[in-house]
Amino acid sequence: MAACGSSRPVARFWEWGRTIVCVGRNYAEHAREMQAALPAEPVYFLKAASAYVREGSPIVRPASCRELHHEVELGVVVGSSALGVPEEAAMAHVAGYALCLDMTARDTQAACKRQGLPWTPAKAFRTSCPVSDFIPKEKVPDPHRLHLWLRVNGQLRQEGSTADMLFSVPFLLSYISRTIALEPGDLLLTGTPKGVASVQPGDEIEAGIQGLVSMRFTVEEQK
Repeated sequence: MAACGSSRPVARFWEWGRTIVCVGRNYAEHAREMQAALPAEPVYFLKAASAYVREGSPIVRPASCRELHHEVELGVVVGSSALGVPEEAAMAHVAGYALCLDMTARDTQAACKRQGLPWTPAKAFRTSCPVSDFIPKEKVPDPHRLHLWLRVNGQLRQEGSTADMLFSVPFLLSYISRTIALEPGDLLLTGTPKGVASVQPGDEIEAGIQGLVSMRFTVEEQK
């Protein structure tokens, strides 16, 4: 699939997408496990394009991190430029989806929170955004009825339904596009269900969207 006005295939969004927007606290149970208040409006942050990593390459834990957490999420791949789009028109700007992990240096994030600083060092490091193959939009009749799961070394850690998202995909796209101009190939991570936990170098993470896609990554220490 090619993006509107571009010859580059959206199906390889990780090679040229410029912006990764991530939504926090979009599942009530996850907000509670993080002892955070439920948001009245979406909370979002950015990752660097260098955060992308594909199956076959490892997730690299930063040298400064000792508490690296997994967060399994539905990703939305933008197919056409979106700026200030109304909620009812937002899905027309979706090319498809992907399974994603929002890897988080939790100890670094906690330090940032204590100092009132942005989360960038905790969220945007290299390999912090593992992604699956592209899932065309026509294969997902309703992105709010998908079952997400994640295992570490074969043990189930996270399991949840996108039906439990506090803010829907079209609402998020509309809300974010008020401020950020989304372009073809950009990626929106829609939040994670409960069950986030630490992984160590040598661990194997396997995650999936039931009936659609799965992926597997190993964790390595930064050398």
